[in-house]
Amino acid sequence: MTESKESTVRLLITCPDQPGIVAAVSGYLHKKNANIIHSDQHSTDPVGGRFFMRNEFFLPGLTMDGLDALRADFEKTVTTDFVMDWSLNPVWKPKKMVILCSKVDHALMELLWRWKRGDLEADISMVISNHPDLRESVENFVPFHHVPVGPTLRDKVAAEDTMIELMDGNIDLVVLARYMQILTPDFVNKYTGKIINIHHSFLPAFVGADPYRRAHQRGVKLIGATAHYVTEKLDEGPIIEQDVIRVTHSHDIDDLKRLGGDIERHVLARAVKWHLEDRVIVDGNKTIVFRR
Repeated sequence: MTESKESTVRLLITCPDQPGIVAAVSGYLHKKNANIIHSDQHSTDPVGGRFFMRNEFFLPGLTMDGLDALRADFEKTVTTDFVMDWSLNPVWKPKKMVILCSKVDHALMELLWRWKRGDLEADISMVISNHPDLRESVENFVPFHHVPVGPTLRDKVAAEDTMIELMDGNIDLVVLARYMQILTPDFVNKYTGKIINIHHSFLPAFVGADPYRRAHQRGVKLIGATAHYVTEKLDEGPIIEQDVIRVTHSHDIDDLKRLGGDIERHVLARAVKWHLEDRVIVDGNKTIVFRR
């Protein structure tokens, strides 16, 4: 790991828009001898709107202890005057990530392949599945855990308790790579803002199960995929990324599934990458995504 990565931090800010925010932040970082490497900002409205900022800066010799001190000083010096929601995240510490899946492998293997070649800034500790089918493929990359889910709510809760115990509570991101189970509100609330799902439809169209069959029955000319954060409301969480592909009357349901699967894996991979790189800020039921 290079010294610059060891000493680089990402600052995310959300606050009411007003004059002086950029000056206050950049002035503070300048006084700390920090070099701003990347800076992005967005305002929903210069009068009464919300302001969003992502800064990536280099501070030579910064350690975790130094980052804790920087957080305390930044909160005292800058944030109060602007009523900021903010975070300072060290680039040198990869986020801890777990993938949940069922039987379909395309989205899962795309993530593992990208991670293996260094494209995802994550520490993927395991894959958990409610079916054993993908064990052999997954164990070429990371440990695999089979946690079956029975038909009752009690079964589901017991399975989720097992998953939480396996994850040991210290997880920054849970990715649902076609995990074909609806999570309980308790599980979702435990990892609020930390669960990303890939839905095999261009939401809000065809919410719920079997969207390709319903799309085929409707005679659509576009199919798509949506990566979003998971909330208690099924398929209604803040959208991170979407994509579409054209289809025609000649495509049957299997064609739609095949074409859609390719979109799903790329959309999910992009959403996960942006989350890991602190490029996504949730604003109510929307997201601000600072893409390169």
